[in-house]
Amino acid sequence: MWLSTLSEAQRIALLGLAHNVVVSDGLLDPNEEGMLEQLRREMGVDAGYELDYLELDGISQVFTTRPVRVVALLNLLKLSYADGAFEIEEECLLKEISSTFGIPDDEFLLLDNWVKRLVSLESEAESLINA
Repeated sequence: MWLSTLSEAQRIALLGLAHNVVVSDGLLDPNEEGMLEQLRREMGVDAGYELDYLELDGISQVFTTRPVRVVALLNLLKLSYADGAFEIEEECLLKEISSTFGIPDDEFLLLDNWVKRLVSLESEAESLINA
């Protein structure tokens, strides 16, 4: 979502953060792998790009404005629901990223709620399409 607003460096960093999120619970679900691949394709990142853990130190210097920080969080939140469960490890990591970005907890909860509703609507649309 809104991935075209990110610079190349932000896209690469978002993939690193996405990798952090999907491995944070110790399980790599096929749905999460698929969504990582979808993110990579949508952002035009080369298929050969090797995903690796991204340290959070300095991440605020990559995502320098509020709009790109919110875009990153929305995409990471959506990714965290790809396997159908928002695990505590994912939630803790996303709250840490949110805090690093200077996004207050109450706003994080609003973003999370919005993503839950989006995921629900997408699921409903899939049911309608495949009925």
